[in-house]
Amino acid sequence: MAEMTKYDVLKTYFGYDTFRDGQEVLTDALLSGRDVLGIMPTGAGKSLCYQIPALMLPGITLVVSPLISLMKDQVSALNQAGIHAAYLNSSLTPGQYAKALENMIRGVYKIVYVAPERLMTDRFLQAVSRIQISMVSVDEAHCISQWGQDFRPSYVRISDFIRRLSPRPVVGAFTATATKEVREDILTLLELEDPAMLTTGFDRKNLRFEVERPKDKMRAVMAYVSARRQDCGIIYCITRKTVEDVCSQLIREGFSATRYHAGLSDEERKKNQDDFIYDRCRIMVATNAFGMGIDKSDVRYVIHYNMPKNIESYYQEAGRAGRDGLPSECILYYSGQDVVTNQFLIDQMNGTEDMDETTRELIRERERERLKKMTFYCMTNECLREYILRYFGEYGANYCGNCSNCLTQFEEKDVTQTARCLLGCIMESARAYGMTMIVDTVRGSKNAKITRCRMDENPYYGSCKEIPVYQLRQILNHLVLSGFLILTEDAYPVLGLTQKARDVLDGSVPVLMKAAKERPKASVESKAGKSSAKTMDGPVDEGLFEKLRALRMELARKEKIPPYIVFSDKTLVHMCLIRPASKSEMLQVSGVGEMKFKKYGEAFLQAINE
Repeated sequence: MAEMTKYDVLKTYFGYDTFRDGQEVLTDALLSGRDVLGIMPTGAGKSLCYQIPALMLPGITLVVSPLISLMKDQVSALNQAGIHAAYLNSSLTPGQYAKALENMIRGVYKIVYVAPERLMTDRFLQAVSRIQISMVSVDEAHCISQWGQDFRPSYVRISDFIRRLSPRPVVGAFTATATKEVREDILTLLELEDPAMLTTGFDRKNLRFEVERPKDKMRAVMAYVSARRQDCGIIYCITRKTVEDVCSQLIREGFSATRYHAGLSDEERKKNQDDFIYDRCRIMVATNAFGMGIDKSDVRYVIHYNMPKNIESYYQEAGRAGRDGLPSECILYYSGQDVVTNQFLIDQMNGTEDMDETTRELIRERERERLKKMTFYCMTNECLREYILRYFGEYGANYCGNCSNCLTQFEEKDVTQTARCLLGCIMESARAYGMTMIVDTVRGSKNAKITRCRMDENPYYGSCKEIPVYQLRQILNHLVLSGFLILTEDAYPVLGLTQKARDVLDGSVPVLMKAAKERPKASVESKAGKSSAKTMDGPVDEGLFEKLRALRMELARKEKIPPYIVFSDKTLVHMCLIRPASKSEMLQVSGVGEMKFKKYGEAFLQAINE
């Protein structure tokens, strides 16, 4: 393959005429023998940055990958493109593992995916000592950092493995989400040498972000998915029980749904995951145990039934929507109980066996801080996209036009009088209480807890009886966000006053808050009835798109591969737009290369011509 240029490889095997933002820079660095650290959002094409050099460098490329599903997906896609690749992990029988090692030694494969736990085994070390390793690429590199959301101790030993290789191969590290601390850990712990570092930006313009506070989450889910029966989606829940409840209800209502969590057997998890990947089920209901490395490109929505515990996890999970670049939605259903549940989970964190208690507590403290920033995301009236990007160190416009906050009309309201009542109630309380007790007091509740704690004797008891509970909670959240109140991070968080609060109480500082203007509720259909067959510029021929999707499913079932490995939704949409009538025109479609055309081109040309 040495005579092929990088552009030849890009078109022939992957079907693209040009590199995407950042891909060429990282590809060139690896081809020149320079280490790289690439931070690119989900769906930006990280894998091409090391797959193209792998095909052009003389020896074998090892790709260290954390999950079996990721390896299988990538290897299946490479084999479909006419590239010899394999994986080495615990899913192989002893015979299959021995055969794969033998083929690797014989030079059958250009790319071999390997689990990090396998690297330092005697058998694997003996095998790699007999071959030329030109490159080691570390996928999901954030797993090396204990400050990241997916820390894996086995990743820390990757540098030990690389040190044993002679000559030292070029090393690439890739991830989608990395804060400053995580980036520094990747550089240090992988011992990258003068790396070319590139962050292409975390923004995914095709994703629409939304935060909702539904009174009935289950009903909200049912209304949402009812308008999208043709679309694939993921619903994330915080506990196994919630996964079971949501999935059962979906199935009772006639939806094509399955589930995934750590309480299921390995066999059932694999079956359910395959059902989703192969489009036998349209909806996956799961805990955060599901998803890393799932390369399914046509997920049109990701719903978080509960708030995750940090922005990194949220953005990675939400980012599983719209990997093909088509418009997709990320919706988070927030309730105060989510904060309490996440706080409990953080308190139970024990870290790794070799950590001392001081380090464990430091990690817990960092997790509490990240939870606070996640909670603020759910409360802010500012642009949601901007909030996420700012978290990762990017700054841009404060308006994206594609999130629920930017699409909601806000007006500034003076809530000083209500704020004084709430702050005064907190000041006059005999001890610190949480939000519920304060709201119940100013509303004049007669429940047993109020009388038992003698809060009915508080001077502000009943002072806000005309104001709805949800508005009082909004104002309390605003007072916390704006620094008038502090909310402790105990198992039962309580409110405390700051100096800014005393300035409000003495009348020297007003409290202004942005609130959504009252507007008529749009019908579910008008808000949610969107087709998968849509580009960033608008819809395409729905009938042709569905016809091509049915053909893709038929071909995928024959070959026993996921449909998106035949062609992505984005490629099908491009076919609908340009309607190719010949091989040369079909090769102009994004995602159709020589190898894919040889397998599927004629079938799709015939379907379009009909």
